[in-house]
Amino acid sequence: MDSDNDNVHDSSDAPAIFIIIGQTSRRKGGDMSPVHVMLAAPDEDTAVRLCLDALSSKGFAEADLDQIGLMDGAPVEEPHASAYQGSLEGEVAVIAFD
Repeated sequence: MDSDNDNVHDSSDAPAIFIIIGQTSRRKGGDMSPVHVMLAAPDEDTAVRLCLDALSSKGFAEADLDQIGLMDGAPVEEPHASAYQGSLEGEVAVIAFD
């Protein structure tokens, strides 16, 4: 069970970083390509809304979001390491695999 108690989290100052995995297309009915989106958000609903807004602003016409989860630490491999750092700084990081 999640709690807002700071004692529950290892680093109470760090925001919750979500990763959302799905498929996107730049045009309606087009071929779908994998995408990973990393962002800070207070809850899953907000994370999904911010993700969809970011995908739309980057020119994606369709998105099928498959999974959402919380990151339990910083990844070491690129491009996810940079995306994680950007997310800590308030960015919505979109990693598109074309």
